[in-house]
Amino acid sequence: MSLLSMLDGDAGARCSAAGCAAPAVHALHWRNPRIHSDDRVKTWAACGAHRDSLAAWLRSRAFPVAVTAFGETVERVA
Repeated sequence: MSLLSMLDGDAGARCSAAGCAAPAVHALHWRNPRIHSDDRVKTWAACGAHRDSLAAWLRSRAFPVAVTAFGETVERVA
């Protein structure tokens, strides 16, 4: 599956957690401030069960994270 189809709300989008095949219902938008400019946004898909653990993993590395409903996009992650 391509990132573009994932962001377009592809019904087949799956959670990014290792080994999880549940449908994505949340989008975790993040960036690594050490290597990405402020306008660079990366996105992971998450099911309801993995949303918090994936966000916590990103935040533990000091990556800014914004969580939205799956299919929504953000311009920047502060």
